[in-house]
Amino acid sequence: MSETQLQISGMTCASCVSHVERALKKVPGVENVEVNLATERARITHHDAVLETMIQRLDRAGYQAQLYQSGKTKKLETSGWGRSLGWQVVWSMLLSLPLLMPMLLMPFGIHWQLSPLLQFILATPVQFGFGARFYLSAGKALRNRSGNMDLLVALGTSAAYGLSLYQWQRGQGPEQLYFESAAIVISLVLLGKWLESKAKASTAEAIRALESLRPEQARVRRQGQELELKIAEVKVGDLLLIRAGERIALDAEIVKGSSQIDQSLITGESMPVAKNPGETITGGALNLDGYLEAKVTATGAETMLARIIRLVESAQADKAPVQRLVDQVAAIFVPVVVVIALVTFVAWFGFDGNWETALIHAVAVLVIACPCALGLATPTAIMVGTGVAARRGILIKGAEALENAHLTRAVAFDKTGTLTQGKPVVTDMWTANELSDAKALRLMAAMQQGASHPLADALRQSVLTDQAAENDLSDSDFSEFKTLAGRGVSAHYQDQVYYLGNRQLMQDQKISLALAADSDQAWRAAGKTVSYLGSQEQILACVAFEDPLKPGAKQTIAKLHQLGLKTILITGDHEAAAQRVAEALGIDQVYANVLPEAKAERIAQLKAEQPVAMVGDGINDAPALAMANIGMAMSTGTDIAIEAADITLMRGDPLLISEALDISRRTYQKIKQNLFWAFIYNAVGIPLAAFGYLTPMVAGAAMAFSSVSVVANALLLKRWKPHQKETL
Repeated sequence: MSETQLQISGMTCASCVSHVERALKKVPGVENVEVNLATERARITHHDAVLETMIQRLDRAGYQAQLYQSGKTKKLETSGWGRSLGWQVVWSMLLSLPLLMPMLLMPFGIHWQLSPLLQFILATPVQFGFGARFYLSAGKALRNRSGNMDLLVALGTSAAYGLSLYQWQRGQGPEQLYFESAAIVISLVLLGKWLESKAKASTAEAIRALESLRPEQARVRRQGQELELKIAEVKVGDLLLIRAGERIALDAEIVKGSSQIDQSLITGESMPVAKNPGETITGGALNLDGYLEAKVTATGAETMLARIIRLVESAQADKAPVQRLVDQVAAIFVPVVVVIALVTFVAWFGFDGNWETALIHAVAVLVIACPCALGLATPTAIMVGTGVAARRGILIKGAEALENAHLTRAVAFDKTGTLTQGKPVVTDMWTANELSDAKALRLMAAMQQGASHPLADALRQSVLTDQAAENDLSDSDFSEFKTLAGRGVSAHYQDQVYYLGNRQLMQDQKISLALAADSDQAWRAAGKTVSYLGSQEQILACVAFEDPLKPGAKQTIAKLHQLGLKTILITGDHEAAAQRVAEALGIDQVYANVLPEAKAERIAQLKAEQPVAMVGDGINDAPALAMANIGMAMSTGTDIAIEAADITLMRGDPLLISEALDISRRTYQKIKQNLFWAFIYNAVGIPLAAFGYLTPMVAGAAMAFSSVSVVANALLLKRWKPHQKETL
């Protein structure tokens, strides 16, 4: 199975979406098709290499398609209708306004009419020049035995224009002609499409902002020479030379220099981040104040920026579950409207015998019943919602995840690396009388040279910050290092064997902990991890470690409670440590001592009770993330966790969790509002037109306004700010 995306032009409404999907599904080897009206893209899952066949099938159906290239998003106002649409609107309006003037002057007691010939001269270029697109599109729809918005416009305006010609030939006066209705309807529809295209263009700003971060060239050093190369020519392993004020061309690892890096458009961080040798930097970020030399670690599609762009594009092109229902309605919408228009004509003709009046009312029904708003209601909200989230460092993988996240009623957390920093620090120390704290600390740190586990890092870091311990011992004074699996280490120092490890190691060596019992018990009761140093069956020192809470963790839990969500902690850590974190943060429920393979089982149990989101960052969290209704992964964690998650948080800030759920709720709220307005326009407008309360011109204005209003309403999501009160 492979997946292909096609950029499609010629789609005008939700009915077109159904036609394109049907055309593509008829191609042998096509498994699944999803078409998005807002992005004008189709995503096809297929077995065989059938790209040319798909494009040909769409061409026969009346749509132009080409292979979509990720990262080369075109401005939507240029697609389909073209840049010339704005000028077409201007000229169409200039020709139509004189036709409308008699109606505008009538309330002022001025009775003035254009001659039939002048009305004909003004209306004909609008009808068959600027309105030609409607005839062409309607003709293609009829050849495919289907209907679309353009068919309704073409039928309605042609009826009004044809009736005017008939009345003119019969010698009727100018007040009995309907040239102005046909011309104004076409002008208003064109104006609505132009406003809609401009508004749709704003929904794609997030993608274009990300694309603008890619520098076109990079400065590299090869074989001692500095070269200016195009990005495509740079290879993994090349040495990037990055001056202050320049954008970083590609993902790399710093080998020389330090600087402050602005990566706000990538991770959403508002403040610059200090970067030093050995640390990674991301292509597209801005180097603020230092000269850097960095080795390239990823190029092309493998860079972080390229992956982010693909993820956001995929989410924006995705089809939300509610949109599938809308598409089913849209597929039968146009035929139903045509039937309603015919019934309206017959009913009015039977009621008063005036076929001209009956025809005008039928025209109003055809004009107002535009399914554009139905097709745009959901995808525009999805596009804006995912774009706003991406700017905050929240990457949502698909429309289904965005829509489903609002259903969440409980949030389960892994502890280490999610709510805590994942880097233990030394918090307390006890030493026997004959040993100073500084010497004990340096002794333990020296015994851990070469060890890579977090507690060893914490000991080494504590020595670097303790000036008294810094030069107290030399690593070369130790010999015969031994790793005692699952218990600790041993080493010889001044003809004496020292042991550093857990309680089990002390018991194995018959080292009594009685002297340190008070401190030991207090630390363990507080949920801290304790390591012991002993020699010759005597306890010399013990040290307590604690994994500090992340800044913002407590505020995150409080925010989730404000949203009415239950909070749950699931960790493999022991009960005391888990309870300490839960009490400090105000978490509702705790599951401790949970083995990695049991996390997914626990999530499955919680999921059976209510929709649950899982937040984690480690390899052991991946099954649980996949099991949850919504999985959220910290990007500071492993790639496996990120791949398994529905939502990726681009920095380790817990506050992004509540923000992700908040933007999901607000986006779904916009979807519901848009669908309500899209349906209400037709539910109210069609009966009003059928009963004669709307003229074709008013119907045309209402139809144009319906499409613009749902897009404009979706764009209100751009006002969303993190942690604000519910105001939208």
